Amino acid sequence: MTADWPEGSLDVQAIRASGMVAIPFQIFVVKVHSRCNLACDYCYVYEMADDGWRRHPLRMSDETVAWTIRRIAEHVRAHNLTRIKVILHGGEPLLAGAEFIAGFVTLLREALPATTRLEANIQTNGVLLDESMLTTLVSSDVSVGVSLDGDATATDRHRNYADGRSSHAAALKGIALLNEKRFRTAFSGILAAVDLRNDPLTTYSYLLSHNPPKIDFLLPHGTWSMAPPGLSLGDRLASGDDTYGVAAPYANWLLPIFDRWYATTPAGPSVRLFSEIIQAVLGGLTALESVGLAASTLVVIGTDGAIRQLDSLSAAYDGAAETGLTVAEHTLDAALDHPGIVARQLGGAGLSPVCQRCSIVSLCGGGLYSHRYSAGSGFLNPSVYCADLFRLIGHIRDRVHADISQLGGHLAAAKDRIATKMAAGIPSSAS
Repeated sequence: MTADWPEGSLDVQAIRASGMVAIPFQIFVVKVHSRCNLACDYCYVYEMADDGWRRHPLRMSDETVAWTIRRIAEHVRAHNLTRIKVILHGGEPLLAGAEFIAGFVTLLREALPATTRLEANIQTNGVLLDESMLTTLVSSDVSVGVSLDGDATATDRHRNYADGRSSHAAALKGIALLNEKRFRTAFSGILAAVDLRNDPLTTYSYLLSHNPPKIDFLLPHGTWSMAPPGLSLGDRLASGDDTYGVAAPYANWLLPIFDRWYATTPAGPSVRLFSEIIQAVLGGLTALESVGLAASTLVVIGTDGAIRQLDSLSAAYDGAAETGLTVAEHTLDAALDHPGIVARQLGGAGLSPVCQRCSIVSLCGGGLYSHRYSAGSGFLNPSVYCADLFRLIGHIRDRVHADISQLGGHLAAAKDRIATKMAAGIPSSAS
């Protein structure tokens, strides 16, 4: 199946002829293992529209590793990149083994110019974290993010083993190790998927109790063709400035957390979604694809060596993330002209007419690209979370503007004050 937009109608040659230059990739999601030791029921890799994972090798082969490293290094040199981020992903990336992970990172660092800084990260469910694994990751300068939705009740709603056993206790053991002094520098934060059935402040307090440097709340993946949990597509028809009166349950879930986080002194861990929205309100570029108008610089490389688009496109339709390119046969520059990647670098020009007319378009950016999909029209739509984003972003904007007003309209002073909220954790990164 091919979406109508952008694959079916975006004229890349005309865009390039108009002077719009491709922005090089700077974030490389490398799928080192294609299977998982959990069976999370909301997983976009295994549980949604795309079943391509069934045809992928279990682990990236040595040959594909070599090609992947070669392509990343040549891309860095071609564009004189001084800093890149590589996210080792899956499936569950730790299934690839500590030796494999350390070897990959070592070989990549050796292939990069001495002037290029590599930030290496793993996103894991945490159940395989032990002293041996963490010792290797720390020695390889690999940071670790753990997925955990909240307490045992919250986590057990979705994040279980295939036989139904809870993964919560095992994940907590991994987080406890990360909080030990010898491993703490590797702890990058906790990623939590939002479930409307969980109390927001209870969930937030529980996550805080594990002392993460950063908390990242993730909206469940869904589209106009497959509604996220708790949303009725019939209630989603109004968009942007027309969303007053439209139900916004995800905004209502997140707002109490924002208010507590924003009012807390001294500042606690950074909450990435809130920090990035504030960054946009203050006129800066965001590092999240789900808010703001910054061009996407992310590319995915599968265990089979395929060069793919945004991973969450698996929620849209079978094959939605494919580019038809591989690291063995193509440079990464070749992927920059794929219509889907071009669309994600167009900023406001790549948004639907409804989004372009919206009063908060520069802050929202149309939401996550994957969440805009609708069968028959492709991705030229507002986010299925439009009403939620409008309410959440509007609330945060108003709070920030109120702070600026209280400081006599001095934007510089307001930025200094608000920056403490954004810098409480580690530097923001897109993943």
